[in-house]
This record gives sequence, structure tokens and C-alpha cells, in this order.
Amino acid sequence: MTLKATLTPLLGNSQKLDGGSMFGNCPRTVWERWSAPDESGRIDLACRALLVEQQSVDGPPRRVLFEAGVGAFFEPRLRERFGVTEPEHVLLDSLASRGLSHEDIDVVVLSHLHFDHAGGLLSAWQPDAEPRLLFPSARFVLGRAAWERAVAPHDRDRASFLPGLNAQLLDSGRLEVVDGERSAVLGEGYRFHTSDGHTPGLLMTELDTAAGPLVFVGDLIPGLPWMHLPITMGYDRFPERLIDEKRALLTDLVTRDGRVFFTHDPACAMARVVQDERGRFAGEPLAARPP
Repeated sequence: MTLKATLTPLLGNSQKLDGGSMFGNCPRTVWERWSAPDESGRIDLACRALLVEQQSVDGPPRRVLFEAGVGAFFEPRLRERFGVTEPEHVLLDSLASRGLSHEDIDVVVLSHLHFDHAGGLLSAWQPDAEPRLLFPSARFVLGRAAWERAVAPHDRDRASFLPGLNAQLLDSGRLEVVDGERSAVLGEGYRFHTSDGHTPGLLMTELDTAAGPLVFVGDLIPGLPWMHLPITMGYDRFPERLIDEKRALLTDLVTRDGRVFFTHDPACAMARVVQDERGRFAGEPLAARPP
């Protein structure tokens, strides 16, 4: 079913992370042409969400938010360590610019629960209070393998998760842990692809839009430079598997004139997938709001 909806990229809090970590075994002399590092070797990264406002025949639109970015839950010392630039909760400001608040969101879809994708579900840091779960009217959609990884992380990625968030999501009674390609909460117009190269069960949602398929690719492809097959992150669990998963998804999207949505590219939110005569994939940046 083709979605009748307005799609809007929303910026959350931005980050500066080590360029070498973000580009894995790619030499700095190559990656710094794509992402200029600062004096500490860190590069600019967005933490972008996607707002889908589905039209309704006889009522207000249903509002689906894909991810919530890193947010502002870190205390100042950790905010500096993890390169979070702004102390305020930028995603809430982005929603407010559209006349909305977190209370107006009906569904939040999470590719996985690393803090730079799910930390924005929590309120901003305050010295005398623990961060609380926002989005009180929303159902939360997450893949089973991603949920299980967050509940029982490996030592390698334990610091990427927020145990307090897991408990709050479960206690909300509004968490849908999905198996397979479909979500009962989302319904028609959405289906899932999964990837294990970055983290187990990364959930990538394909939206059936009038302009063709759009896939929220999460950390499989953080931004335009990572469209190149060999380019992976040092944070990826199995880089070779990730490359194979990336090739399969991009090959499929080329045949269907598909597009991808980037969470971490500071300049480009969406791109059409193209392939040249040598078989190399790339992304053609698109305007902010696809039809």
C-alpha cells in the first residue's frame, strides 16, 4: 500500500566523533576529503530523525517518528566525552518548529538502541533528576534481536546502551518487539529489512511512497561516503558481513529506483541510489521533502 504522507527530516543533537573510528580501516588521506576533521581528529555528524505524517480520512494525521537521535541526557562531562554539541534537546526544538511536541507522536520506530539513536527518547539532563521517558502517547517499535542485544550486550558494545532506557521502555507497556518484515502497530505501507553487520538485528524500515521505496538505513549506511561498499565503521560488529548486506540492499534499490534516508550525514538527509558502469554505488542527494 502506498503511503499518503508527508515526510520531513528532523535534526536532533549533533555529535563530533573520531574520524578514524567512523571510517574504520579507510586511510585518513581518503576520508578527510569527505569529512574534514577538527584539530582533535573529530568529524561532524548529524543525529537525524524522520517524521512521517500519514493522512487520515476523518481525523488528525498519524505521526510516526523514526528514531530520536542522541538527545541531551548526558551529564556535561559525558556530553563532552561523546562529542554531543548542544546541551538542549534539539529534536524537541525541531518538533516545535512544526508546531508539535513529543506528546503528539503516535509511533517511534527504532533501528536499534545505541544511545546515539535512542537517547533522544529521554528528557534532557538535569542535575537533580534522572532522565525520564518522553513520548507518552507513542508506541515504540523495535526488532527482537536488537532488543535482546540491548538487554544482554556484549562487552564490546556495552557502553553503547542505556540500561535505564530499556527498563523504561518495558515498563511503559507500549513496546512492540517485532519478528519478521511487518509490524502490527505500523500496518501497511511499511516493511523491514534487517542487518547484523553493525549490531544484531538492525531494523531498517522501507516506506512505500508515491515517489518509490525509501529505506531508513540507520547505521548500515550512516551517510553519503558510506555508500561506497568497502567503507565501514570501526564500530561495526562484522564489517565483511555489513558490506555484503549493503551490496544486497543497494542492488535491490537500484532495480526499483529506490532512495535511502541517512541519520548521520551532516548535509544530506536523503539520496537516490545509483550505480555506475563499473558497478560502484553512490547516492544522488534529494530535496528535503520527497513527494
